[in-house]
Amino acid sequence: MMLCNRRGRVLDFVGLSIKRVKHNPMVDSRKEIELSARAQYLFRCLIDRYIADGVPVGSRTLARDAKLELSPATIRNVMADLEDCGLISSPHTSAGRVPTVKGYRMFVDCMVTYKNLAPTDIMRLTGEVRSEADVRVLMEKTSSLLSDVTKLAGLVMMPKTDSQALRQVEFLPLSDNRVLVILVLNDHEVQNRVIHTARTYTPSELTQAQNYLNRAFAGKNISAVKQDLLRDMTATRHEMNSMMQAVVEMTQKVFVESEPEKDYVLAGQTNLMDVTELSDMEKLRNLFDAFTQKRDILQLLDQALNASGVQIFIGEESGYEALDGCSIVTSTYGGDGETLGVLAVIGPTRMEYERVIPIVDLTAKMLSSALNSMQ
Repeated sequence: MMLCNRRGRVLDFVGLSIKRVKHNPMVDSRKEIELSARAQYLFRCLIDRYIADGVPVGSRTLARDAKLELSPATIRNVMADLEDCGLISSPHTSAGRVPTVKGYRMFVDCMVTYKNLAPTDIMRLTGEVRSEADVRVLMEKTSSLLSDVTKLAGLVMMPKTDSQALRQVEFLPLSDNRVLVILVLNDHEVQNRVIHTARTYTPSELTQAQNYLNRAFAGKNISAVKQDLLRDMTATRHEMNSMMQAVVEMTQKVFVESEPEKDYVLAGQTNLMDVTELSDMEKLRNLFDAFTQKRDILQLLDQALNASGVQIFIGEESGYEALDGCSIVTSTYGGDGETLGVLAVIGPTRMEYERVIPIVDLTAKMLSSALNSMQ
């Protein structure tokens, strides 16, 4: 007999051997589901068949796949019990059954058996996710690789800026109290920002300000620059000379007010157009709008960012209507023990979890390794 709570567990992988991390499941008002060994086995057969074919599974098909000497009436009775538990449903009165979101959740939490990745997939993931001169190029390559290997949509969140080290800053005066700021982060990423200042600074003042910042803060992460400068200098602003006033204003404008919004790179979203369950034009339009506007996706990634390892959002669990027909498998990545971002594969709820989850996990490890080598 199997007893399983509906709520999921955070999964963690070590290499290619999978280890589930124990934690207290979130409180859920729904009762735990109790299945006999036979019901568990038939439920697993039904999920495997539906993931493979995408066609509602009838009792005859289930009996053939299960290879058990059970009467059609017994099979139907078990399917009725599974339906009563909310694990499967019938899209039409006379049709077979399909897994529900609740059914997929039980499958992922309690029944999934992870597949060994194909050697070709391992070679691609370990060989192609390598350090690049430009972080965005690395993220784009990683998202494309996720998409190519899974044949779904691959997504990689850009690293948190606060965790990046400041290597060099340069200020160039423009017209109308504007300054062009050139930031070099982690020896490889260059960012250009235009800020508006309260007054016009001379080239000499800007040069002195950039020289001070480069001497005092080169090699420190952005959050340290913010905290140190704004805490220590703002309190004594009235005692500062013009150069130090420029430093304070540049710091405020560059590292606080003009901090870039979170972003992600996405690849392979057109793969989702070939998925039967998502082929409805209205569903596709809403999904692609969510990809374009990014806000909802980024909020979902923020949830994944707060937990280490692999997380899975199935259908309506994401909380966003546009993603109701999708599952999102995410994993955090980072460097030097710090979480920097999240990568994900987005596909239908009828995705091959046994293969996709290890791919996401291994890719996150390879991306973390590539970022560490760029430090």
